[in-house]
Amino acid sequence: MEVCRHIFQISGIKNREKKRILLKGINQLGGKYIGGSVYKHYSTHLIIPQVLPGEKFLAFCAAGKWVVTPKYVLDSVKNGSWLDERSYEVAIFTRSSAAFYPVRQWREKVTNRRITGAFQGWRVLLMVQEPTRRDMFKRLLKAGRAEVYNSPPPTFTSITHVMAKPVTESSKSQDAPCYPVSHIVQHLFGSNCVDMKLNIQDHLAEKDSYLDEDYSNLEAELKSVVIEKEGQPRLRFLQFLGYHDPHHPHSQAILADFSNVGTMIECGLFVEALDSIRSSAFPGLLPPATYLISLLQYAQQGNATSVFLRNFHQVLENLLLTNPPWLAPNSVKKYYAQVLQCPQCKTGLWPFLETAIRYCLSSNITCHPLAGPTLPTLVDFHYDILSFCLKLFQGELHSVTSGRDFVRHQATQAPSTFSSGSLLYGTFWTVWERSTLLSRSVKQLTQLIVQAANMGGAEREETQKLHLADTMLHLLSVLVEFWCQQHFRLNQHLVEKGLKDLSEHFAVVSQDLPPAVLVELVASIRSSRLKLVVADAVFRNLCCRNGFTVGDEPHSLKKMVCSYLPALGALAQSPSSAHHRTGPVSHSCTSPGTGRTKTSPESQNTLRDLGKVNAAGETLLHRACIRNQVEAVLQILAHPDTDINVKDHAGWTPLHEACNHGSTECVKALLHHRPAPVLTDQVEGVSPLHDALLNGHMDIAKMLLEHAGSVLLRQTDEKGRSPMDLVSTLGQQEELFSSAEVGDSAQRHEGAEVLNLPLLEAGSCLLCHLVVSYQLERGLPGLLQPIDKPNSLVYKLVRALETHPLQKVTLDWTDQRAVRLVEDVEMLLELSQGKHQEQVSRAVRECKGESTTLLMEILENLGSRGEMLVADL
Repeated sequence: MEVCRHIFQISGIKNREKKRILLKGINQLGGKYIGGSVYKHYSTHLIIPQVLPGEKFLAFCAAGKWVVTPKYVLDSVKNGSWLDERSYEVAIFTRSSAAFYPVRQWREKVTNRRITGAFQGWRVLLMVQEPTRRDMFKRLLKAGRAEVYNSPPPTFTSITHVMAKPVTESSKSQDAPCYPVSHIVQHLFGSNCVDMKLNIQDHLAEKDSYLDEDYSNLEAELKSVVIEKEGQPRLRFLQFLGYHDPHHPHSQAILADFSNVGTMIECGLFVEALDSIRSSAFPGLLPPATYLISLLQYAQQGNATSVFLRNFHQVLENLLLTNPPWLAPNSVKKYYAQVLQCPQCKTGLWPFLETAIRYCLSSNITCHPLAGPTLPTLVDFHYDILSFCLKLFQGELHSVTSGRDFVRHQATQAPSTFSSGSLLYGTFWTVWERSTLLSRSVKQLTQLIVQAANMGGAEREETQKLHLADTMLHLLSVLVEFWCQQHFRLNQHLVEKGLKDLSEHFAVVSQDLPPAVLVELVASIRSSRLKLVVADAVFRNLCCRNGFTVGDEPHSLKKMVCSYLPALGALAQSPSSAHHRTGPVSHSCTSPGTGRTKTSPESQNTLRDLGKVNAAGETLLHRACIRNQVEAVLQILAHPDTDINVKDHAGWTPLHEACNHGSTECVKALLHHRPAPVLTDQVEGVSPLHDALLNGHMDIAKMLLEHAGSVLLRQTDEKGRSPMDLVSTLGQQEELFSSAEVGDSAQRHEGAEVLNLPLLEAGSCLLCHLVVSYQLERGLPGLLQPIDKPNSLVYKLVRALETHPLQKVTLDWTDQRAVRLVEDVEMLLELSQGKHQEQVSRAVRECKGESTTLLMEILENLGSRGEMLVADL
């Protein structure tokens, strides 16, 4: 990855419009912007309107980097390229009216390689009690290339400076001169610091006013957002807004007129009987169920004309309009349940629907033999029956989600009482199945959806089957929303488990579909709640069957960026026939499960405990890496069920352990494995590269950088330390930079070819649906669209994350859903800095496929939204 020469931080600009213009100019010229209130070592330029006593300004001075005025960016935009910075360096005017450039002297010394930083050669014992202040002074000193130690210092180190706040007798008793922290400013600017009015202690006092903020209120607000989103209706049916309570039934004299209908049916005059019923459609007036059952039986025999079949469907529609069962007494529900079943088998509504669907699919598996061969008119009739039942179920869902009262005698009943007696509940769940979403009928409906999508044929038949699959998907969305509405207030975990079971079942039964058809199915799902979980399960299943393992942890933007984008690159490199592999795939998709290779009895004995873990959660692969048993590692990696990124109970991966224990050969074996291990995983901020450097394993550190490039150098731990902060000598830093350049060069020349475009496009399309559905379902208001409320919850979170790390903001929080929302905002800010590009392979970035291009645009839009949030602060 090419190193950007213009990486900006901004300080002292509070006007939102001015900041937005600067960010737009930086992006326009190919620069990058880094938000945050602390100094970042990989930044190159600081934009500041005037000299300010801030951490970033002092750190840039000590590091010898550019500190320029906003005019530098504005003039560069007008020029069309970056101008020379020297004319725009920040300056002040002293009492003698002479211009003084406070940064230039140090910048020129560093540029001319006379020094590496303003504090070169300093070995500082930092005695500052308050942790946040201590971290800030440490960043300042390290920016100027000082070596910083906490008390007590290592015995082998000769301390040159003791810096304390406050200065105490203990700090004075050390074997080195003791200075107050203000000595940093005095060293940087000498006597000019008086004219500059720089007081670092006053600045810190102002900064510390944020330290005692209580973020528990934020958690409560976020929980309210989660609960509100979970309870909101997902599917709206405007056609039911005009429905009203049925009138009182008409007199018995009018009902007696139906006796003529019975006589007509006995005489075989089915058309005339149907016409008579059509002319008697009134609210509260229901023709005897036995008459409709007889007419339905006649329709199924195959002798009825297309006009009769359409009129029969119209009769059902009129009944639903004038006598909606969700607004009527229980007797009306029983009436519909009696009519809507097979007139011969009489086994209930679901077998009736299943038979209609199977007839449309030209299947012989029906409740009893129907007219054959398949008649086009009957196919249309059965499709109309399915559409009618879908409309009926939509009405029942509407009655639950709209908050409307039912008829007067039911007004005192709880909604759940109504729901449990609804036609929808009785159709898809037995009494013993109502605590699970994935009932037997729901499983059968899912399999029929896949069957409809997978069947080919003539053009008309194929179009009919696609419409059929779309209608069944709509039906699935309705019943899922209905079930979730009944359970989420009582048992949120039950709802989550039900959705997970259904989505993983869908992923497994549909895994033999071509990628394009599979994606089309997911795109047709109406419920954003269902689309989110199904798109996630299908994407993980695709990855598992193509040799790349991703976890099934809860949804978040961080997971999509850090886990799913690298997986997308693996899909692009999959062999073109990979998606045809079918083998036992686990529901959780925690292991590839793409079939087994033959192994010798010795190998089987060696790997019999492959899935077992010890008390610390360490697998066989963890333990082999700790002991540097490279032969065992190679044998384990050869097994198809091995997850190279498996984590122990603390979150450490095998690569972490190999880097920590100096197992060089094991690290080499892991890096050469495909799929390769994830090198960016962090545990409390500790990446594999951090682990290697913290334990003095420079050879492993260079190996990691040569494999992944400079992207690893940008990671920081929870104390804000980059890998460069963990090495003490300039020579070691140069070695690491050199290794990173080798890795960047390799990244530019490898993985640029897409080997499986259909699979990549399918994965990209699924991720597009996943990101959009996640924002609709779980995202915070204002994350996608600008809002005119600077005091809104989103802006509160941005301000909190600009001041403190996520761990401090969410300290003592108990609701993990609220924590994930904060992580989402943090990821949005990272996207604004272009960090997602580190997770995307070159093949994916350069792919011109429609879905992949759209996914990259979605990520760029999210990054732009993050920039706007920062600029508005």
